[in-house]
Amino acid sequence: MFWDKAKECMPRADLEQLQLERLQSTLYRVATHVPFYRKKFKELAIDPDGFSSLEELRKLPFTTKDDLRNNYPYGLFAVPLRDVVRLHASSGTTGMATVVGYTRNDLKNWSDMVARILTATGVDADDVVQIAFGYGLFTGGFGLHYGAERVGASVIPISSGNTKRQIQILQDFKTTALVCTPSYALLLADTMMAMDININTLQLKYGLFGGEPWSEEMRTEIKNKLGIIATDNYGLSEVMGPGVAGECSYCNGLHINEDHFIVEVINPDTLEPVTPGELGELVFTTITKEAFPVIRYRTRDLARLMPEPCPCGRTFQRMTRVIGRTDDMLIIKGVNVYPLQIESILFDIEGTEPHYQLIVEREGRLDKVTVLVEVVESIFFDQMKKQRQLVELIKKRLATELGIGVDVKLVEEKTLERFEGKAKRVIDKRKL
Repeated sequence: MFWDKAKECMPRADLEQLQLERLQSTLYRVATHVPFYRKKFKELAIDPDGFSSLEELRKLPFTTKDDLRNNYPYGLFAVPLRDVVRLHASSGTTGMATVVGYTRNDLKNWSDMVARILTATGVDADDVVQIAFGYGLFTGGFGLHYGAERVGASVIPISSGNTKRQIQILQDFKTTALVCTPSYALLLADTMMAMDININTLQLKYGLFGGEPWSEEMRTEIKNKLGIIATDNYGLSEVMGPGVAGECSYCNGLHINEDHFIVEVINPDTLEPVTPGELGELVFTTITKEAFPVIRYRTRDLARLMPEPCPCGRTFQRMTRVIGRTDDMLIIKGVNVYPLQIESILFDIEGTEPHYQLIVEREGRLDKVTVLVEVVESIFFDQMKKQRQLVELIKKRLATELGIGVDVKLVEEKTLERFEGKAKRVIDKRKL
C-alpha cells in the first residue's frame, strides 16, 4: 500500500535533483534568517549560494544537541514566532530542553510523512488507531495522531500509562492498530495474559513501535504474544518527530523520507563517512522544514544504510533499526557494548524473559557489569544446580558474543520495574 506512490517510488536521479534544489533553498533560508548558521558559514568561508551537488554537503558544519540548547529557546528558528503554529520540546532530562517549532506547512508535511509510514504498514481509513505514546511537549503522540487522522483512521488519543485502562479500550473500542514503545507492547501483552484475556478476541492487526531500540527477537515476541504485524518507525524531535523513516509490510528496513531529509552515516570518532552498509551515526539535514531547519544534525543514533532495493517498490534508501546510541554505549574492559546486543542473546536462551537490566559499577579501577535477568517461575524455584547451569550458559553466551565477561543474576518474573514509556535498561552507578 502507498500513500503517495509517485513520490515514494520516484526515480533516484529525479529524487537527488529534488534534494539538491531543496538543499539550496534551505541553505539560503538559514544563512539569511538564522544567525547561528550565518556565523558558522562565515567562519568556514562557505558560500551558501555556491552548492551545485549533494557531495558538497560534507563541507557544511555539523549541528549538535548542545547547539540547540545553547540557542534555547528560539535562537535557531528561521521564521518569526507569528508564523509558528506549534511548539514541542524534549524532556530535558540530560540538560536544558531543546525547543522545536512548526509552521502550518511543516505540520502538513509531517502529517503526510507519518501517513506514508502508517499506510506502508497496512493502516487505512477503516482502522482504529490507539496511540499510547505521551502527548504534550513530546512529539510522539501528536505526530502519529495527525498522521493517522490524515489517513482517515479513527484515532484514540489515550496517551501513555494506565495499563488496565489501555486493555479495556483495546477490547471495547475494537482497536486495530496499536502505537507505543515495543517494551510497553510487551507489558500490555503480559498484563493481558495475567488477566487471562484471550488475545484472539481482540481486533488488533497492526503495531507501530518506536521510541527505543528493539531487536528482531523482541519483534517476534510481540508478534507471537499479540498476533499482529509489528513494524518499526523512527523519528526524533530535533529533525521532525516520528515520520522520518518507517518500515513497510516487508519489515526489512526503514524507508527514509528522502524527499524531506538527506541522510548521512558517519564514524562518530573521525566524523568521516563510513563505507556503504557499515554501522555508524545517523546525520540528518532537513530540506523542507520552514520553522526549524537543521543542517547535518548529529543524532547519536547508530544504524546502517541498506542500499539494495526493497521488494515493495519504494526507491527511498532504507536504514536498519537503531541498535543503540553513541552515548548509550558502554565501554567495558576496552570493548564497546550495547544493551541491544545483550537483549538479542537473552531472547535466544530458553527460560529467560524479555526483561533485563544492566548494572554498571566501578570496582577499583575497573568497570563491572551485572546483568539482571528475569526467568520463568519454574526455573527460579527449581533446584540450585539448574539455576547455576542457566547462569553459566548465559555468561558463556555473553562472553562469546561480547568478548568480555559479565556477572549474571537471575531474578523472579516481574521483579524488574516496568516502564510505560522507554524502558530503562542501564543503571550506571559510576555516576552516583
